[in-house]
Amino acid sequence: MTIRVDELGAEPDIRFQNADRSYFRPNSDVKRAMIRIHLRSIILCALLAAAWGALSAPWVAAQTAAAQSAPADAQGAPDGAMQISWEVRNRFRLFREERDFLLQTDSARAGNVLASEQALEQQSDGRGWARNTVNRLCIDLAGRVSEPCMRDNVKESYLTPSDHPITVRLTGQVPVGAICAWSFDDGDGPRQSTLDCAEPVNLRVRYGRTTNATVDVSSADAPQRVTSAIAVRDIFIAGLGDSIASGEGNPDRPVALADEGFCFRSYLGSASDQYYRPSRAGYKGGRACEAPDFLQVWQRQAAVWFNSPCHRSLYSYQTRTALALAVRYPHIAVTYLPLACTGATIADGLFGAQRARECPPNKSANTCAGTVNAQLPELRDALAAAKRRQPDRKLDLVLLSVGANDINFSGLVADTIVDAPTERELFTRVGLIGSVDDSRTELTRDLPRGFAKLRDALKPLVGDLSRVVYVSYANPALSGGVPCPGGRAGFDIHPSFNADPRRLAAVANFVQNEFLPQLKALALCQSGVLCRDPASDRMTFVDAHQAAFADHGFCARAESDPEFDRMCFSDKGDSFNPDIVTSAAQPMVCGRSAGDYRAYLPRARWIRDANDSYFAAMTYPQGLPSSMQPSDIHDATWGILSAVYGGAIHPTAEGHAAMADAALPAAASVLRLDTEVPEVTSEQMPSVQTPPAGVTPNPR
Repeated sequence: MTIRVDELGAEPDIRFQNADRSYFRPNSDVKRAMIRIHLRSIILCALLAAAWGALSAPWVAAQTAAAQSAPADAQGAPDGAMQISWEVRNRFRLFREERDFLLQTDSARAGNVLASEQALEQQSDGRGWARNTVNRLCIDLAGRVSEPCMRDNVKESYLTPSDHPITVRLTGQVPVGAICAWSFDDGDGPRQSTLDCAEPVNLRVRYGRTTNATVDVSSADAPQRVTSAIAVRDIFIAGLGDSIASGEGNPDRPVALADEGFCFRSYLGSASDQYYRPSRAGYKGGRACEAPDFLQVWQRQAAVWFNSPCHRSLYSYQTRTALALAVRYPHIAVTYLPLACTGATIADGLFGAQRARECPPNKSANTCAGTVNAQLPELRDALAAAKRRQPDRKLDLVLLSVGANDINFSGLVADTIVDAPTERELFTRVGLIGSVDDSRTELTRDLPRGFAKLRDALKPLVGDLSRVVYVSYANPALSGGVPCPGGRAGFDIHPSFNADPRRLAAVANFVQNEFLPQLKALALCQSGVLCRDPASDRMTFVDAHQAAFADHGFCARAESDPEFDRMCFSDKGDSFNPDIVTSAAQPMVCGRSAGDYRAYLPRARWIRDANDSYFAAMTYPQGLPSSMQPSDIHDATWGILSAVYGGAIHPTAEGHAAMADAALPAAASVLRLDTEVPEVTSEQMPSVQTPPAGVTPNPR
């Protein structure tokens, strides 16, 4: 990710742009009919605070969260008294357009993040809510932060906003037909408007300042004045880590597959060892192995990620957690900086550069930098750029998942599913197949050293490491709480795949009994893990999602699974036509079009299997070392890696949503979002005399 600080000039004052002035619709006749009202202050704020303080803390937190998750116009005082309610508009600042944020707030009515994701999956017919949103972000597809970013027709600095758009309403028992005289003062003089009390007021309020809102309510009943303090809290969140953190397995716009087949060679090299799998829709080049084509032609029909080199996805638990905070808490804005990258280790990824997963499709030539900048230097540079513009800008929260690549978890997956002797021999020779013994050594020897170095690097960025929310992995190979039985089901996308039951059980037990407990000890400075200052070196640890994943591993199946899955992905592992002649025209045994697969429909498995990976992403790994680069697009290396390189054995969008549900309360607790009590003041007003027609009150 590149922060183009040099393009930032002095930021203009945009609070009074025409777009915002239009939200004030003062009626001149009404304004002439109003006079300034002199009041005695009867402060109810202290009474409200005392009443809240008398309640138990859990109840307060629950009630505040419930109120903040409701729409602003539904928030009323407990006794129905009038109050000023407000919310930040489009408060997930990664989104350039409010419609994308409103889609999330609407779906949030379904319940938690998982329920919201499932509702959106049904609403999009499995095509995914992010497929259009991905083109409307303040970060481009190359990973560059847009500075400034045009959000809802207003230029904003992404990392250092100068103000925030809000909507203010008068709620509670508002008299019908009442007229509201509004005043908003942030210390630079009041902004005023008069309009029907049923109308909301839209304006922008300054970053880092409190805006005092006052509304004088005139009606047939006794006039009243209501006041409130408006202060937007802009929360800066960074996402760091590996493929689980980036959202691997869930392209924002899935690949579209064709009805006809595409040929891959086998490593044995004879014509009889060729096989066909569904081609990419729209590809017009040679589909037979004897008709090679250029990679850039093939890549024009690739899946779309909001960052291809790192396979960053809007479905990642990190994005969903940051987004859920913005949805649930209407008085905050969330500035989210995603830096996680598939394949990252602590050394190569967080501290040092790493290889790119793939490159964005290029219409002119197949150019690929091949590397991705290290995440920690990127974060430090972003913070330094922000502090130059706003010295008080700080990093509020880090979401982190890392460690699986440090113990070569992908090598364990390859050891489990690559079964054919030829492929096993070749993959072992180039180091792509690992062993539990080797991973155990790395877990006990290398990973603790890496974590100690990581803590030292993160502490200057966040201070107390409790602001680092470490979200652990889930065991991907469980169903009903026990290891999956193995077999070719879900893995018959490649002829050499077969999840060996013995190796699978060994890996599942190692993950459950050794890897996950060690991660917890490392994050919390427990079980003999040495930390310099345990009180401030402990991260906030999240693993509440692991119990749910125990019933949703890659082998989980249900009658409620999508029809295509039930019809076309065979439990016996014979989903694809083995005949090289007929499979060129129809590779699916079920006779259905591969384009009918929907990556984003609810299903029992929350872990992508190899079939899912191919049908959702079908990724060609351009970031491989040159020694492993295939000779053409039908090459055997790409044949086997295209089946797993797009996210096999990674959480689905539902899985990421469940992880976000686990991370959300931890993040809210660290940020203390459930402890604030809104300040509301209301007072009765004396009756007033209406001035003669044509007389304008003199504001003072």
